[in-house]
Amino acid sequence: MENKSIIRLQDIWKVYQLGSVNVSALRGVNLEVDPGSFVTIMGPSGSGKSTLLNMIGCLDVPSKGKIFLDEEDTSTFSESKLAQVRGAKIGFIFQQFNLLHNLNALENVMLPMVFQGVLQEKRKSRAEHLLKLVGLEQRGSHLPAELSGGERQRVAIARAFANEPKLVIADEPTGNLDSHSGEKIMDMLSTFHKEEKGTLVVVTHDPMIAKYSEQVVNIKDGQIIKNHSQAGESLWQK
Repeated sequence: MENKSIIRLQDIWKVYQLGSVNVSALRGVNLEVDPGSFVTIMGPSGSGKSTLLNMIGCLDVPSKGKIFLDEEDTSTFSESKLAQVRGAKIGFIFQQFNLLHNLNALENVMLPMVFQGVLQEKRKSRAEHLLKLVGLEQRGSHLPAELSGGERQRVAIARAFANEPKLVIADEPTGNLDSHSGEKIMDMLSTFHKEEKGTLVVVTHDPMIAKYSEQVVNIKDGQIIKNHSQAGESLWQK
């Protein structure tokens, strides 16, 4: 029996109105992401990859077309149901980290679990486990301002996996880091993907990141121009 896709985009268009001009950020995109896969979406600035990320993450709604999450049509969801499902099933890693500055590392990782109603003891235990996985078990009491950029990104990775999501989306996860820190973060994400057995979608313009994934999707001018697998080449499998 074939696995059902975790996310499926069906003829997705996204059109923005700029004054009297309509700009199509996405034009008839079709994409399936299989459970447990590691997908890299690549494209130059203005290619539509950030808009595509918002669609995959159910952060925005298409102008036309349908998005299926776990084979459920998200267009039928209310705003509150979509937010609840997104919080339970999707983790996000942002280029700017998006940590709350008044919360320490442990509390930042625990936060998504608060919104899902996870009990305090389980929240703390899970957050400690995740910080240990990213090598920050000794830094849980530190505020973001007391952490390096690489350490903050590791906290963000741990937070993304807090609710054991089926899908984790990383938006330019190495964009604010030097090349050495960037490689360490990608090694960590790859290991995390293997350990947590979740689906990982990385959106980037950096070709270095593609070598870590099993599938590369190239987007240009709002359309997918190439979608190819490179099974067995992921570094975490070696």
